[in-house]
Amino acid sequence: MLFVIAPILILLLVFGPHLWIRHVMKKHGAPDSAMPGTGGELAQHLINRFELSDVIVEPTDEGDHYAPSDKAVRLSRDVFDGRSVTAVAVAAHEVGHAIQYHRQEAITGLRHRYSPVAIMIQKVAVGFLIAIPLVVALFKVPHVALLTALIGVVAMVASVLVQFIILPMEWDASFNKAMPILVKGGYLQNHQFDAANSVLKAAAFTYVAAALLDILRLGRWLMILRSAIR
Repeated sequence: MLFVIAPILILLLVFGPHLWIRHVMKKHGAPDSAMPGTGGELAQHLINRFELSDVIVEPTDEGDHYAPSDKAVRLSRDVFDGRSVTAVAVAAHEVGHAIQYHRQEAITGLRHRYSPVAIMIQKVAVGFLIAIPLVVALFKVPHVALLTALIGVVAMVASVLVQFIILPMEWDASFNKAMPILVKGGYLQNHQFDAANSVLKAAAFTYVAAALLDILRLGRWLMILRSAIR
């Protein structure tokens, strides 16, 4: 029985947050004709309001994010053109990141310092893991293959941990920036506050969901490596 329950619990742990985020975004993503503007329009308005004169807003196909190197708030088409609680909340969240960088808040050091490290570590990890079959074929020495596998696994785990380190910055963008802006600025009606709170919570936990998916990929690699070393 345990062999049946354990995999189900693992799948729920890994996919649960990702599915919850998608559910929340979709649930509150219905168009609302009473919304005074789109997510893109709100983002531009907030940039003007907070005098972020060197920050731009543009649509993207790569997912909602703020690119500090380009000083660009990039919004998916659904958010950029959308008139929904999701569109408005996500736009405010990304502008929250722009405000963090504009004010040079200490918390921005988390992403600036660790995101490139996470990407580099993950690439190194994948490189080591992909090399295992070749190492086994060339050297036929289990210890060499195991050492290579160990380095790859440790690197992948480090990459996952870095994703969790960035969480405080995401939380700040949602609840110290976006939510107060939306509430105090009168951009939402009272009955929309709970929905916006849920969307901003989902936006903050996006990195956690990504990290959990990386854990699942790590498990898959371990199974492949186990077969290769045998």
